Amino acid sequence: MIRQMTYQPAGRRAAAVETMPFDRLRELNDGGTQRADFHVLAVVDAGHGSVAVDFLRHPLQERSAVWVAPGAVHRWEDIAGVAGHLMLFVPTAPVTRATRELAASPELAAQWSIPEADWPFVAAARDHLVLETSAPPEDIPAELPGILLSALLARLCPRPAGAASANPVFRRFQSSVEAHFREHHDAGYYARTLGYAPRTLTRAVQRATGRSAKAYLVERIVLEAKRLLAHDRLTAAACARTLGFPDASNFSVFFRTATGVRPGAWQAAAGPLTAVSDRTPAR
Repeated sequence: MIRQMTYQPAGRRAAAVETMPFDRLRELNDGGTQRADFHVLAVVDAGHGSVAVDFLRHPLQERSAVWVAPGAVHRWEDIAGVAGHLMLFVPTAPVTRATRELAASPELAAQWSIPEADWPFVAAARDHLVLETSAPPEDIPAELPGILLSALLARLCPRPAGAASANPVFRRFQSSVEAHFREHHDAGYYARTLGYAPRTLTRAVQRATGRSAKAYLVERIVLEAKRLLAHDRLTAAACARTLGFPDASNFSVFFRTATGVRPGAWQAAAGPLTAVSDRTPAR
């Protein structure tokens, strides 16, 4: 089963950013699968391990970073020898427009290596944030953690500025899909509600992601279906109800068309938790 985690900063009711070392993560981690409503950003100083994010395994290694976005299903694995820090923050924590858009981007890499030339700046930005968030709450100016988080995000540069972040049509579509994909499976619905011609929407999504609006929507529904099948161990009938399909048969046809296998067969192959690989996905 997936453990749902809600952002609850310890002793800091108004804090939008928290930090913790991997030592603390090891104390809290039970090896289970989690889904958070906040961002989890890890900067690794040394050691080796891995983290599984939405059915893909990513390495934890020296001078690397991992970014788990809200809603992503993840599990920390093999972290006994990993050193570094995690930053936990709500989506509104970054204070600049560029870093907020970066945090909201669906195209963020889940893991990447930090170039050697960038490492001193990343480490300094991270260490400053850790130092400030470790102070007593009454000694931390309210705006400072968000400012320092934004400085760290700007230094990390997890992806080049691309079409997705510069495309307001796609950003509106992506937000609408996240809000309504369980009820609306037709790309035309999103075009109508957003006020765009279907071709305009498809061109915008194609420029941002390389996929059509329909393909993007199908991938999002399939990802959620896989989460429900692998982690919650739902039946096809329960998945159909959760994802807005009229019945199990309709859902099964959709899933098989999109993935090439029936839901039950995929669930059996995924095992009790998840099957993972060593590729980096586009979220």
